[in-house]
Amino acid sequence: MCAATYFARGVRWFCFCAVGVLLGCGGGGGSTVLPTSPPLVAEEEPKQSDCDNELYAFVSASDDESSTSVYDASKAIDGDFSSVSRWQSSATNNEITLDMGREVQISALTVKWFRGSELRVYFDVEVSGNAQEWTPVITGGESSGKHSGFELHSFDTVNARYIKVRLNGSSTMAESGIVEIRAHRCAEATGEFADIFPNEIGIDLLDWYLSIPTDEDGNGRSDTISESELANGYTHSEFFYASEDNGIVMRSPSYGYKTSTNTNYVRVELREMLRRGDPDIRTQGVNKNNWVFGSASAQQQQDAGGVDGDLHVKMAVNKVTTTGENYQIGRLVIGQIHANDDEPIRLYYRKLPDNERGAIYFAHESRQTDTNGDNIETYVEMLGTRSNSAADPTDGIALNEVFTYRISVEMNLLTVTLSREGKADVVANYDMSNSLYDADGQYMYFKVGVYHLNNSSLPSEYAQATFYEIRNAHKGYAASE
Repeated sequence: MCAATYFARGVRWFCFCAVGVLLGCGGGGGSTVLPTSPPLVAEEEPKQSDCDNELYAFVSASDDESSTSVYDASKAIDGDFSSVSRWQSSATNNEITLDMGREVQISALTVKWFRGSELRVYFDVEVSGNAQEWTPVITGGESSGKHSGFELHSFDTVNARYIKVRLNGSSTMAESGIVEIRAHRCAEATGEFADIFPNEIGIDLLDWYLSIPTDEDGNGRSDTISESELANGYTHSEFFYASEDNGIVMRSPSYGYKTSTNTNYVRVELREMLRRGDPDIRTQGVNKNNWVFGSASAQQQQDAGGVDGDLHVKMAVNKVTTTGENYQIGRLVIGQIHANDDEPIRLYYRKLPDNERGAIYFAHESRQTDTNGDNIETYVEMLGTRSNSAADPTDGIALNEVFTYRISVEMNLLTVTLSREGKADVVANYDMSNSLYDADGQYMYFKVGVYHLNNSSLPSEYAQATFYEIRNAHKGYAASE
């Protein structure tokens, strides 16, 4: 019986990726019957604290179709996490047999299901020591239908060499498949997985859509996860998942697909969507999806989804880069107000490698331009400095330290407040009267997440933050009043 279903959440998962390098790939044809091994012996399932997890490599994978199949069995163990590299189930091919090359203790599988956030896949799992006698370990299993990344399916601990996964259809009758599958020694993979969905944390995700640096639809840009998908419990084991302390982890690599050709940097970021899942309301424009300043015209205020804005975020930065170009090291944006083309505010966190604490500052981009035709940009330092050689800020914020920021706009006044337990608030104001954001046609939306401003670091580096509260409010916006 399946003991539990979880989704991947720990960044240490990436340390195991190299294990996916194939020692040998079996495609097509039926499984070869090998000499009989000792019968399966169930071991007492170790306590989580006693289990030294191991991620096993598969030496081959086989199914009932020929090796010429586009979606043959070898695609499920090739280390390629893109959906084009998958094993596909059909009416005549619904079993895949995996060989670990030796008999080992096994307690779980992690599976990246094809279209994992769109449909639930029904499946059974059997294991064997000799590819002749099979023992069921998951019967009537079902994927969550909410994960784009890896999903953990655990079971009572057994010894086995072979694993057989039988797919029994899906919730939408669409063809199902496996993009990648892995086997684990420990049922809970030593804390790498959690069973908390972000929509149970108390953050109203129906007000946001998510950008992640993958390109599953093949359009050359990062993928977008809709408000409805997020509110339904969407997670991604690499980029967007729940933390053990009831937060939402956003993790951005230095390299990946970007939101557009106009940006140089990768992000895992929420974009405010006041339409709350109504596809009939356009994303852009002065409409019910976006908000305007209280200094905008009466007609603009009537047409918008809200007037003025207040964003309250409780979070901790967990990881920043330590390599790359001098001006990019340790730098990310954790919150924004974005307009049509410009940014009334970008709120930065930056920690240099030799410092124990990080600085916080923000940039205001005016719509007015200088003599070169460039937007006039002003930086306001709140904790520490933005210098590339800054000393350790004595009152800065360390990695994993929880703090709160608040970005508020009333008429043309921008106010940023930083709060920490046991310390006085740090407050900065900026007058945007001459920045032209109250002109007709200008619309606003908040952004929250990890906008990773380093595209020169080592490929293994990334930025990560955990978000515990995200609250957005606007005058005239019913969902926030």
